[in-house]
Amino acid sequence: MRLVPYLMFPGCCADAFAHYARVLRGEIVFRMTYGEMPDMPGCEEMPADTRQQIGHMAMVAGDATLMGADGPPTQDAGGTTINIEVDTIEEAERVFGELAEGGSVQMPIGETFWAHRWGTLVDRYGKPWMVNCLKPMPAQEA
Repeated sequence: MRLVPYLMFPGCCADAFAHYARVLRGEIVFRMTYGEMPDMPGCEEMPADTRQQIGHMAMVAGDATLMGADGPPTQDAGGTTINIEVDTIEEAERVFGELAEGGSVQMPIGETFWAHRWGTLVDRYGKPWMVNCLKPMPAQEA
């Protein structure tokens, strides 16, 4: 089983995914606008600018997948945060810094008892992120 985050954007999905692909060194593997969707009910009544918005987009970075579209959020974010785990301190600092550009830092990246680096931010698209470079987990007794 894999969990795949699906992010909704208010008209900036293509821009957000281009940014995420650059920061996360990923690749956009699928992009379709609402106007390109076959047999999309109600498409003929959509305003022209809506037809150009993203109906579905997918990006792959390593073995992770991120999907999204333009449209109204289906519900309040409810405290959901995208967590990204990286292998090195340098990568944690790079990813955190680039995601934070134009956004706001909630917790500056730094060392914690569980991570070499950890920090939280809301990116320029309003999406909350946690960046982790984890320390080895101590063995637990059974």
